[in-house]
Amino acid sequence: MYQPLADLLRPQTLDEVFGQEHILGKGAVLRRLVESGKIPNMVFYGPSGTGKTTVANIIAKMTDRRLYQLNATTASTADIRQIVSELDTFMAPNGILLYLDEIQSFNKKQQQSLLEHIENGKITLIASTTENPYFYVFNAILSRSTVFEFKQISASAALQAVRRAVAFMEQRTALMAVPEEGALEYIASSCGGDLRKAMNAVEVLFSAGVIDGDKIPLTLEDAKVVTQKSAMRADRDGDNHYDLLSALQKSIRGSDPDAACHYLARLLEVGQMQSACRRLMVIAAEDVGLAFPQIIPIVNACVDMALKLGMPEARIPLGDAAILMATSPKSNTGHIALDSALDDIRKGKCGDFPRHLQNVHADSYTMEREQGYQYPHDYPNSWVQQQYLPDALVGTTYYRYGNNKLEQAAKQYWDKIKGAK
Repeated sequence: MYQPLADLLRPQTLDEVFGQEHILGKGAVLRRLVESGKIPNMVFYGPSGTGKTTVANIIAKMTDRRLYQLNATTASTADIRQIVSELDTFMAPNGILLYLDEIQSFNKKQQQSLLEHIENGKITLIASTTENPYFYVFNAILSRSTVFEFKQISASAALQAVRRAVAFMEQRTALMAVPEEGALEYIASSCGGDLRKAMNAVEVLFSAGVIDGDKIPLTLEDAKVVTQKSAMRADRDGDNHYDLLSALQKSIRGSDPDAACHYLARLLEVGQMQSACRRLMVIAAEDVGLAFPQIIPIVNACVDMALKLGMPEARIPLGDAAILMATSPKSNTGHIALDSALDDIRKGKCGDFPRHLQNVHADSYTMEREQGYQYPHDYPNSWVQQQYLPDALVGTTYYRYGNNKLEQAAKQYWDKIKGAK
């Protein structure tokens, strides 16, 4: 029966787990918990292929617990009831360790069906998720669990795993691998931190390799073929989707055009052009804003052009927009001012309109004058001192001029006009 290489090489001890030293290294918290044998309910959070299932298996073995594995995408409440029925029987004398993969796929009722049994300790729950558990796992489960984050595997850690896989395949096939320079490193860096993908790539290279006597060349060209696009994590609705958009915005806000191009390219490569377009328009107003207000119609035009062109040509105006914004002066004063005003409104700081700002309820120029309203265009420089904020907010300042050329020029202008009055 065929068994994938990734399964054959699944670590059997904590020391064999790559890339999670922050929680499994000597003296790390999770390792100490496992070695103590006192396993709490836990939630493992992190990308695919980082060792969550493997660690759960090792914990079950080290604590002499019967391990049950369910995938929440296909499991039901009936499956949980079946597991519960084996409690206190010879099937599970030391209790049950339930590994529930993709727990975010369970609804609230299904998750709550576990509560009684994880509270009394008869079932120890290890749930895993690739999504942020604080958004996708219900509080009742979280409050009874400890969350451990599994990090994306670094390229150096992945390279160790790739070399171990090559050595195993050499022994398995009785062939000597002859890797072309950079081939193994390419697999390690292109697997996107997913060791399963790296293992699969090695297995495919051996299966499809052109054998030369007792040797099998592992070429860089073949490595590129079997790992194409595998480094791209791009779930449309999950954490990685929003991480990419966040990285794009923060790179532009930080005035780094190279990073902006990198993250925009990743979004476009995985078909998320519309998300990129929306985020670019937000950035124009939020991060460049009043320092260069002409950026807003410019970016809007670039996005409009991209949507009309479609890929691959759309990359051209979108690249222009990203680089132009990354190299533009920055100001967030506009939206900060409005957010401050919204905060006051939500706190109930409103008050009545000043009488002279109220709408005129008759088509009478005279009545407007009687309200006390002073028409600014009748005065020099189209400005006259009068109250605009409600009485309760007189003296409140929401907008503060940004430290950029355009806003400072406006400040100087109005300081001169208003100061003269």
